[in-house]
Amino acid sequence: MVPLRDNNPTSITPFVTYTLIAANILVFLYELSLSPPQLEQFFRVWAVVPRELTASFSGQLSAQPFPEWLTLFTSQFLHGGFLHVAGNMLFLWIFGNNVEDRLGHVKYLIFYLACGALAALTQWFVSSGSSVPSLGASGAIAGVMGAYILRFPKAEVLTLIPLGFFFWTFRVPAFAFLGFWFLQQALYGLASLEAPMNIGMESGGVAYWAHAGGFVFGAILGPLLGLLSKPANSYSS
Repeated sequence: MVPLRDNNPTSITPFVTYTLIAANILVFLYELSLSPPQLEQFFRVWAVVPRELTASFSGQLSAQPFPEWLTLFTSQFLHGGFLHVAGNMLFLWIFGNNVEDRLGHVKYLIFYLACGALAALTQWFVSSGSSVPSLGASGAIAGVMGAYILRFPKAEVLTLIPLGFFFWTFRVPAFAFLGFWFLQQALYGLASLEAPMNIGMESGGVAYWAHAGGFVFGAILGPLLGLLSKPANSYSS
């Protein structure tokens, strides 16, 4: 299912969401300018490499010029391909503005970065010995989605659904669209525990536990930062 837009208006201009989208696109354009060896080295330096993060937590010195834990934040602006960055930015465009509207610009930025870092730590927890770099904004955006489903469960999401050779659009309640997405990530995450070489980060694939973890932390951190304090609109009653 591909979200196209929601019917949830905002009362502010979501400057932070726009800035995050622009930053991700600019970094991706820089990635395109690198040769394959340069790009691999770039990911090794700025993405989360679980084995290296584990070593830093145990007190081992790193060859990096900065603390390894900083990659929990820098990795959020890296992407492995066009579909990766395009999909993430589409989800952020649709769901981020409403969460920013409720939290305010500063709290929203703190919320976004915190969700991304906690999502990366969730993936690290289940694959702490992996040498495969973990990168992407998916964990942070999953946190946005976790906050969105809590605050706007009845908002409608115009969704593109391919059925065979045909493409149909449906209006799906946010609780159904995002709930299905979370269930999918959680199930694939559980499967990756049984088959780490076939599913998930060990094969250089999708870090499902980062997605699921980001979603849960978003639902937790959002209310702590005031997500539910403003008057509800018609979609969240």
